[in-house]
Amino acid sequence: MSLRVAGSIASAALRTSEVGMAVASSNVANADTAGYTKKTASVGTRDTAIGFSSVDTTSISSTIDQFLLKTLVGAQSDLGAATTRNDYLDQLQSSLGSVSSDDDSNGSDLGSMIDSLADVAATLATSPESESAKAAVVQNVSDLAESLRSASSSVQSLRGQADEDIASTVDSVNESLNTLDDLNERIVKGKALGQNTGDLEDQRNEALKGLAENLDVTYQVDSSGMMRISTSSGKTLLDSSVHELSYTPASSVSASTTYSATGTSGFQGIMIDGVDMTNSLKGGSLGALVTLRDTDLPAQQARLDELATTLMDSLNAIQNSGTANPQPQSLTGTTSVTASDALAVTSGTLRVAVTDQSGTAAEVLDIDLSTMSTVQDVVDAINTMSNATASISADGKLVISANGSSQGIALGGGDGAFSTAYGMNDLLTGTGASDLKISSAIGANSALLATGALATTSGLTAGDTVLTSGEGSVASALSAAFSASRSFDTAGGLSGRSTTFAGYAGAVIQGAATLADKAQTAYDSQNTYTSSLETSFSSQSGVNVDEETATISNLQSAYEAAASVMQALQEMFDAALNMVQ
Repeated sequence: MSLRVAGSIASAALRTSEVGMAVASSNVANADTAGYTKKTASVGTRDTAIGFSSVDTTSISSTIDQFLLKTLVGAQSDLGAATTRNDYLDQLQSSLGSVSSDDDSNGSDLGSMIDSLADVAATLATSPESESAKAAVVQNVSDLAESLRSASSSVQSLRGQADEDIASTVDSVNESLNTLDDLNERIVKGKALGQNTGDLEDQRNEALKGLAENLDVTYQVDSSGMMRISTSSGKTLLDSSVHELSYTPASSVSASTTYSATGTSGFQGIMIDGVDMTNSLKGGSLGALVTLRDTDLPAQQARLDELATTLMDSLNAIQNSGTANPQPQSLTGTTSVTASDALAVTSGTLRVAVTDQSGTAAEVLDIDLSTMSTVQDVVDAINTMSNATASISADGKLVISANGSSQGIALGGGDGAFSTAYGMNDLLTGTGASDLKISSAIGANSALLATGALATTSGLTAGDTVLTSGEGSVASALSAAFSASRSFDTAGGLSGRSTTFAGYAGAVIQGAATLADKAQTAYDSQNTYTSSLETSFSSQSGVNVDEETATISNLQSAYEAAASVMQALQEMFDAALNMVQ
């Protein structure tokens, strides 16, 4: 072997040791860098073409279990969804409270306010003439309605927050895709030039995991090093270019704001290349946000609405069966009507009484509703009275008034069916939990709260007593309403049932608590699973500082040995030169 060949082999050994130490030193330096994987310098022999082999660094690469990486990416998607659901449903539970908590949340108030209302209604039943008892009932009804509105507002606020988060998550997805696209270009170019792209691939894998937290994706890496990414439903997100998502959040969100894939709605679709992918974007925080906004939270609203409307219908029916004492000078309905509308109640009797402040009749009219066809027919019948007038207001409400300023008007007969149909003496108004309110007239004057009913004796006429101050049948019915079971329809996944108002409120709150508990359990489980995968991935592909330190020590020894050979060869060269001088 010539000295030149020997020197070349020794020089190659030095270079190989230098590269190995540089790689090991980089591993130690980046041991705590997120996503960094251990790099290994692969060494191979190189033929010198004269029967001797040299050494060379053939490549620098990471040892990554690709199956484990794919599993980890999928787990990140599930964790993103679980984290989002846990956060939102915990907020929902906090806003609604718990069945037996002592905090001041809306939910706790909802249950306790029903019980409080039941208590003051019981007091009114024993003293129907008590103005303070009436005031207490009116205040408690108002507070309960406000509590339901507040609970509804919390649900809609969370929906609005979810919609805004959908928009920001779409931006994050697009940012991740553009980062991945940039890394793709650099990796493909680097591989084509034979450069080490391990660090770039680590960065790409981290960006991929970040993308997966927001959206369930699938991916493949081709022979050139390019990563191609699609949604779990197969829609391309990244190939030779980025296919960005687009979404514009709603300007405002209410119970009526919905998303529909087939028509115009309050929520727009999440678009990719002009295609609405809202219902196809599964997993990750984005999929969870869509489900929360369009399914979970509307279900809670539906349950609150069922409680609100059943409460309103029940209490209104009781109030419309009676009258305040003393009677109001005028009654205005809440139902919109026109003169030609067919009569809503076609049987029974409507008793219209005009009274003085003591409950003595100035005039009584019994109308056989089976002989009436339209609303105008009833208006005409009442207008035959000397002391009362009926009309339809400009905004389409039935109005019945006593003509004298010191007189009152009262309706009776048929268990209040006519009055109920047209909302002549409603206690509550609204369409659901979001706008439930106490009647403005009763809210302003608790004396208008109905506590008794007109006498049902036939043939009553002027001078007869039609209502006594101690008559409290309506107040008793109001009190009994809170201990009686009511029929509640299936709403928001909560099965139909027969229970009290308080019982249904408890079921609503318990349902939210159960949902939150399941979300917490799912998050804990997924977080533990994902952490275990991260640990396994780090154990397999991460840096062990002790091992790298030992590798550096070994390579240093090899370097010193090669350096000794080089020194010996230098001495031999020097000796050979001296011999020929």
